[in-house]
Amino acid sequence: MLKIVFVPINRAGWPFIGLFAAASVGLAYVAPPAGWIGALLTAWCIYFFRDPDRVTPTRQGLIVSPADGVVQLIDQAPPPSELGMGNQPRTRIAIFMSAFDVHVNRVPCDGVITGLAYRPGKFFNASLDKSSEFNERQAVRLTTPDGHDIAFVQIAGLIARRIQCELAKGQEVRAGMRFGLIRFGSRVDVYLPDGVAPLVPLGHKTVSGETVIADIRAQEPARDGEVR
Repeated sequence: MLKIVFVPINRAGWPFIGLFAAASVGLAYVAPPAGWIGALLTAWCIYFFRDPDRVTPTRQGLIVSPADGVVQLIDQAPPPSELGMGNQPRTRIAIFMSAFDVHVNRVPCDGVITGLAYRPGKFFNASLDKSSEFNERQAVRLTTPDGHDIAFVQIAGLIARRIQCELAKGQEVRAGMRFGLIRFGSRVDVYLPDGVAPLVPLGHKTVSGETVIADIRAQEPARDGEVR
């Protein structure tokens, strides 16, 4: 129960929490009713930067969700050109994070980081398809132990103004490890290896580091889903 109530806070959030708290105290001193509004905003800031532990499936070949959110788009698209993965379309899974989701991002599978590319851009609503092309983004190329290449891309949203990525080229990573976050409300796209089908349908709610979105070893076709 304590783990549910007292969720760890990501270290990147403490400066913002401190700023919100200080502003709340100032508002309470100048106009007490406004202090309550500041307190609510401070509580929301704490909630936004929560960083709960996750239980990640460890079998080789599994690709887990890099973000909490909703599967908003599944289509065919070439990976970001700056990663050097060619222009052949791949299956892309886009996961949209609202301002109320956990925003700590996690590595989708085991491997080595073989490419990193940051590109400044605009701040369209992350739920729009054009955001993947025109918005500010941080693209990552990962090569799995058996030689498959995947890409995952952090994309800034309408009110997001900061992408944080702590990965380095040549770094060995494991599925489910934390690698960054996006403030405040955004999207993460995953480009699967050729021939790998998504195992989540549109509208599926994902949990970063836990939800299996694809399996490199599976022969199963793409899954459908319906609201019930």
